[in-house]
Amino acid sequence: MTDLRVLPYRDTALPVAERVDDLLSRLSLEEKAGQLSQYFYFGSVGELPADFDLSTVPPEHQAFIRQPQMVEAAIANGTAGSALFVTNAATANRLQRLAVEQTRHGIPLIFGFDVIHGLRTIFPVPIAQAASWNPAVIERSQAVAAREARAIGINWSFAPMIDIARDPRWGRIIEGAGEDPYLGSAVAAAQVRGFQGDLGTESVLATPKHFAGYGAARGGRDYDDAEISDSELRNVYLPPFQAAVAAGAATVMSAYMDLNGVPASGSPWLLNQVLRDELGFDGFVVSDANAVKSLETQHFAASATDAAARALTSGLDMEMCMFDPAFGTLPDAVARGLVDEAVLDTAVRRVLEAKFRLGLFENPYVDEEAVAAVLDAPSHRDLAQAAAEQTAVLLKNEAALPLDAAGLGSIAVIGQLADSKRDTLGPWVFVHDTAETVSIVEGIRARVGDSVRVEHAAGAGIPSREFPSMFDRQDPTVVNTPDDYDDDAEIERAVAVAAEADVAVVVVGERQNQIGENASRSTLELAGRQLEQLQRIAATGTPVVLVVMSGRPLDLRWADANVPAILQAWYPGTRGGDAVAAVLFGDASPAGRLPFTWPRHVGQVPMVYAHLRTFEPQNQGKRYWDEESTPLYPFGHGLSYATFAYDALRLDRDEIAVGETATVSVDVTNMSGLEADEVVQLYIHQRYGTSSRPVRELKGFERLTLAAGETRTVTFDLGPAELRHWSAATRDWVQDATTLDVWVGGSSAADLATVLTVAAASDHR
Repeated sequence: MTDLRVLPYRDTALPVAERVDDLLSRLSLEEKAGQLSQYFYFGSVGELPADFDLSTVPPEHQAFIRQPQMVEAAIANGTAGSALFVTNAATANRLQRLAVEQTRHGIPLIFGFDVIHGLRTIFPVPIAQAASWNPAVIERSQAVAAREARAIGINWSFAPMIDIARDPRWGRIIEGAGEDPYLGSAVAAAQVRGFQGDLGTESVLATPKHFAGYGAARGGRDYDDAEISDSELRNVYLPPFQAAVAAGAATVMSAYMDLNGVPASGSPWLLNQVLRDELGFDGFVVSDANAVKSLETQHFAASATDAAARALTSGLDMEMCMFDPAFGTLPDAVARGLVDEAVLDTAVRRVLEAKFRLGLFENPYVDEEAVAAVLDAPSHRDLAQAAAEQTAVLLKNEAALPLDAAGLGSIAVIGQLADSKRDTLGPWVFVHDTAETVSIVEGIRARVGDSVRVEHAAGAGIPSREFPSMFDRQDPTVVNTPDDYDDDAEIERAVAVAAEADVAVVVVGERQNQIGENASRSTLELAGRQLEQLQRIAATGTPVVLVVMSGRPLDLRWADANVPAILQAWYPGTRGGDAVAAVLFGDASPAGRLPFTWPRHVGQVPMVYAHLRTFEPQNQGKRYWDEESTPLYPFGHGLSYATFAYDALRLDRDEIAVGETATVSVDVTNMSGLEADEVVQLYIHQRYGTSSRPVRELKGFERLTLAAGETRTVTFDLGPAELRHWSAATRDWVQDATTLDVWVGGSSAADLATVLTVAAASDHR
């Protein structure tokens, strides 16, 4: 047998490209196809008894029982390039040994996993992290997630999800950064940098997803098709991907759905022309789960072979599958002339380059003895709390917050979510530890100690989903309201507890399995009798603070009109309860800002701040005859315990030529007696040009900490990158000579304004 150590692809002194070429030249067609096949690994089934009769199991379950053996056989045969859902270091090492020590080329596996907002240490959900408007904190959070993942053998994260989401009925709004492409781009780049770092031993490959337009599914229904104009696709949905590619994203995941009538995973225009030629992506593209075979389901491909050939030639490099991969038919497709072997080689080369860049050929195994120290690191939990404190959005406050523990004898904490550790973490976590999670009621008790009596009442039940979550089967920690729950009695108790307290902290929202993938919703109402309970508690006369645990806007019209303080807490993660308590008691001044427009109710969606003026703009708020067509809270909204003043908005010059850059400056003063953060936001509107432009567009932001009484000057640049747009009139990117309105303030409703003239280059002097 050849000593692999002496082969060129094993020589670390050679450039990666030469090592890849050497290895590629040694692979058979079957081995090449194998490198492009990624398998789910359902290894938790475990060893079956020797006398176990598989025929006694329902047919739909037999494949899952056989699946681990099937995957291990593929690995040992050199026909598997990657595996996912391996979350144990010992298992990762065992499978890696099959690939490295029992195959003729010793090509290591890449282990992928959905590391969305933490692995063991759970950070706030992604939409909450976007609400921090702090890319630096987001980057540090994902670096911790990467460190924990790499410790157990995971070297590839299927994140970040950077789909723009403008319909809150869509459950996966919780995974992204909201409705705005500028904010979404900043968050996307920060997450890629956090995951990948320098691709060292504590980094993982990032996977921006889902390319492209997945967040525009019809009716907010997950997996449904999307129809997006070229203008909206390029101006709204693609910028976060451009930012992720520019940040160095090593992989991209294609989307399930049909985009404008063509499945995204089989679109050569989308994957080759747009992603590679226009955006400059040079990594590899992986499909979403079973998306290649789904080309048959979508009545696009005629067979698995046809699906594999069309996906590969469209620019999709690796297939994620649960069972038999469609890409297993690629050798036959090459033999039949359906696929050029050079196209196959290009895809394999991209995958192998990633493995070499990660150093897997030199260091394929993880140190099992070091896992506990990484996963249990106290600094990770501290960062999780700090991140959660930065995400909280104070939606309303009529002098009800912060609470003063010294002036309180008793606090009623109401709501099932207030004491649910699992729901505090949010969805898309699989290696979590609920025992160490701090719920909201626990956080409040820890904050006030023995000096204040804290009594919790679960109150109104939260009805379960009509169609159960597919993730619940994998999570023994899921909490649901019991079928025999006595709503009447529990609401009565909650009202009585609140009536006897000095203040009632009422926690409302959705359970974590009621949002996320396959968790779209037809309404934004508070589920069950949560609103009724809130109304009855308010009627007792006890001061009420409402805390909302959700990943989407909910119908808060009554609360906004009748409750003095509303705090959007999202799903704040492992130390979420401590973070919420810190904000409630003023240990941290809230500075989270909404990453989406908050509609009054579901009948208004989709509602975005960056809409066009169209006809009769003066009547924009009267589009519906029965209610204002305005948001309950605007994009970028969020209050503080401090008061900030904006002054002296100025430009370094009143006129620039097309292609030049102007500098916008503003003085921001903390007018209060406490240190606090503010998020300074810059918006523009183009008055005329090649195309109509939105009434306001975010083009700059900065989160800064100001001491009591401190004034600081904040500056932004407005140049070609901020001022150009893609026009359906020219079918290209343009920057117009025009007049721009410029606003700076604390939300998209900012009223401090100036005007910038952009002249044609030939007219400027």
